[in-house]
Amino acid sequence: MTASTDSPSAAGHATSANASSRGGALDLLRFSAALLIMVYHFGNESPRKLYRFSEVFERGYLATDFFLMLSGYVLGRAYGPALVNARVSWGRFWIKRASRVWPAHLIVLAAFGVYVLVGQMVFGFPPNPQRFGWQSYLQQIFLIHAWSPLPPADGWNLPSWSLSALLVCYATFPWLWRALARVRPAVALVLIGLAALLAGNSASQAVLDRDLYDLPFQIGLFRAIPLFLLGACLAQAVSLHWPSKAAARAMLWGGLVAFVALQTLGRYDFLSMVAIAAVILGAGRLPVTKPNAMLETAAKLSFALFITHTFVGLAYYDQAHGLIYRVKIPLLWQWLMWVAGFPIAIAAAWAFDRWVDMPIQRRIAPLIGGKR
Repeated sequence: MTASTDSPSAAGHATSANASSRGGALDLLRFSAALLIMVYHFGNESPRKLYRFSEVFERGYLATDFFLMLSGYVLGRAYGPALVNARVSWGRFWIKRASRVWPAHLIVLAAFGVYVLVGQMVFGFPPNPQRFGWQSYLQQIFLIHAWSPLPPADGWNLPSWSLSALLVCYATFPWLWRALARVRPAVALVLIGLAALLAGNSASQAVLDRDLYDLPFQIGLFRAIPLFLLGACLAQAVSLHWPSKAAARAMLWGGLVAFVALQTLGRYDFLSMVAIAAVILGAGRLPVTKPNAMLETAAKLSFALFITHTFVGLAYYDQAHGLIYRVKIPLLWQWLMWVAGFPIAIAAAWAFDRWVDMPIQRRIAPLIGGKR
């Protein structure tokens, strides 16, 4: 995070044009990815670091890449026809997307600021001083930290770098979508998206000697662009009714099996992204014949979970570690305390979505000429 979605943000709210796709496989995958991001970030808080059990726990960043790709896909399916027909202007489109992510981001960032200030006043220092520089705080307020020339802003709400990158992607999306709408046949769109991802990874290796998925947060925009582009290409391919439903089903399940198998074999990030693209394409092409209300609710919750879990984890695990330090607690109970952080984070996200984010979006919607 991030949305999506956003990373989960775009993924959480599609228009009626795509209503038939709600409550299905993509919603399940979206929420599952949000949970994987949470496991990735909470893994260092466990009594024994999770990556020591398996290297798989070090690859939670792939879930963020999934959200970046899914954001391009969902925006294409939700806004594509309106953009092509000029029913939605560039300015209104960007304002709608920015207003979806910025208020929630600012509220959570304000909570971080209050928490750190109280820590300074009560204890004389923040919990992790290296993570809470006030210059970084300003960069995150304006969501420029994924493409800012200023020193890195890695602290505070870490997943928000993807929102910073996606705001730039939103700015170019109307032109991108109109260009993709001219491409035929559908398979060429998929090849263009995969070629862009391969080119981005090759350029990252050549210039920075790092894979695309290892780029520092302050240049995270260059990681987001090819993934977002690939997602948009997949959306345009689906809008052309490609592939067939039988092929889509094979892509969905084949992509899932390939992704899981790749994680057991080692680190194969590019191939993992190809597998994720197959999953999104397959799941997006298949109609949802029996929508599941629980899955739809879980998908809508994914953005709140993405944007709040870092703060909730910081506040909860600070207290848990403090208690463990002061009181001799058996290892089993330490693990139970760690596991308890997950339902606490999910409950906090649900409360944030219901009593903070949704009311704000209802107030904003009439101002920008739309419905939540």
